[in-house]
Amino acid sequence: MSGVGRDERAWVRGAQAGSASDLEALFRAFWPRAYRAAYLVAHDAAAAEDIAQEAFLAAIRSLDRFDRRRPFGPWLHRIVVNRAIDYARRRQLRAESELHEVGAEPPERGDAEGLAGAIARLPPEQRAVIVLRHLLDYTPGEIADLLDLPRGTVNSRLRRGLDALRAEL
Repeated sequence: MSGVGRDERAWVRGAQAGSASDLEALFRAFWPRAYRAAYLVAHDAAAAEDIAQEAFLAAIRSLDRFDRRRPFGPWLHRIVVNRAIDYARRRQLRAESELHEVGAEPPERGDAEGLAGAIARLPPEQRAVIVLRHLLDYTPGEIADLLDLPRGTVNSRLRRGLDALRAEL
């Protein structure tokens, strides 16, 4: 077992016992990737910070139910990505509702540039699996476990998302 794995398990054990320093160690170790995942799915820096913080707090509040034999990072990423998907869906529905109310046409798709913009325009479900697979390096099987989805669903969302990115770029 790697040193990080041992440290992680010790931090979780300490945090479960109420150690503030172990909670801080978990936060320092896992915050950067949690924020990155939230940002890449939500595509909004302020929202990503809120999402990652809320997800981290939810994880800490549920730490007594966490199975210490499992890695903390994927568990936290599941919470982060699910919250980011919810945020992205709500934002998309709000934008569509506002456009419908004023009878406006959707804005042109050329406003955001490059891969980040193309990822941001994917449906939230496709965006989440693309982020987890290609930017956070989870396997399709791990993504299926993280998001509580059948592996075939993960694979089809990956394929559709990649096809859409390929077509746009």
